[in-house]
Amino acid sequence: MKTIKAVVGVLHNSKGQLLIAKRQDHQFMPGFWELPGGKIEYGESLEQAMIRELNEELNVQVIKLSIRQSMRHQYKDRMVELNIYNIDEYKNSPIGAEGQEINWVNIDELTNYELLPTMKAFYNSVVLPNKYWITPSSNHQSDEWINKFEQKLTSDITLIQLRSKAPIDVSFVKSLHHQCQQNNVKLLLNTPNKTFDEAYCDGWHITTNEMFKLDSRPCAGDKLLGASTHNLDEALKAQKIGADFVVVSPVQATQTHPDTIPLGWEKAKEVVEKLNIPVYFLGGMGLDDLDETLKIGAQGIAGVSAF
Repeated sequence: MKTIKAVVGVLHNSKGQLLIAKRQDHQFMPGFWELPGGKIEYGESLEQAMIRELNEELNVQVIKLSIRQSMRHQYKDRMVELNIYNIDEYKNSPIGAEGQEINWVNIDELTNYELLPTMKAFYNSVVLPNKYWITPSSNHQSDEWINKFEQKLTSDITLIQLRSKAPIDVSFVKSLHHQCQQNNVKLLLNTPNKTFDEAYCDGWHITTNEMFKLDSRPCAGDKLLGASTHNLDEALKAQKIGADFVVVSPVQATQTHPDTIPLGWEKAKEVVEKLNIPVYFLGGMGLDDLDETLKIGAQGIAGVSAF
C-alpha cells in the first residue's frame, strides 16, 4: 500500500474566515472539500512544499508559517501522512489558480460541507482552545471554589472540565452551565454519576478506567468527549472509541504526584505525532510551556493551577 506525504495550509481572512478548496473531478475523492495544499515533491522540506503548493494553487506568497498538527489517515488503498500548517502571514488574495473552487467559510459553517475525513479530524483542532481548565475536585460549593470558577469565566478560558470524585447536585451543575453559556464557555462533566445524556453540559470527560470499559463512543456527535490518558497506547484507545481530544499526563514532574515518573517531552510529542485528534499536555505545565507545546503540534495545555 502506498504512502502519500502531503501538506495543507490554514489561511484566514480579515473576517476570521477559513479558506477551503473543492477537489476536482480528476483528483482522488472528487467533490470533497479540504484545506489547500498538496503532495511533497522529492527533495523538498515540508515548509518548501507548503510555500510552493499555495503559490501554485492560490497565487499566494507565504511570508510566515508554523506547524499546527500532523496526522495519518488510512484509506482503503493508501495511507496519507498529512502535515497541517498555520499560514500566519501571506501576500495576495487567494484565487483558484488551477481551476478549483474555493470558499471562505466561518468555522461553524464547515459542517455544512462534504469534508475529507482528514478535514473532519482537523475540525476540533480549529474550534478547541489552547487552554483547558480543570476545576478543583472537591469543596465545589465553597466560596473559594466558586470564586475560582467565576474568575475563569471572565478570563480567556473557554473550555472547563467540572471534575469531581463524588456525585454533584444536579441543580448546582445546571447553575454552573448556565453561567458558562452566558460567557460563551463550554462545560464538560467529569463526575462519577455521568450518564452521557445530561442536557446541562457541552460534553463529558472520561477517566482512563472509564475509557477502557468502552468499545465505542458513548455520546452523540454534537457533544464533546475528552479522555484522560498517560501514554501512547491509552491515547490511541481513546481515539479508537471516538474521543474528540485527549489529555496526556504527566508530561513533567508535579508537586501533587512527586513519585510519578513524568512522560517527558519526547514521548508526549510522539503521542501528538501518532494521533489524529487534538492533544492537551497536563502535569507540570504552566503558561511558559504553552509556546513549546504548540510548536510540536499539540492543541495546548490543561491544568488546575497552570493558569
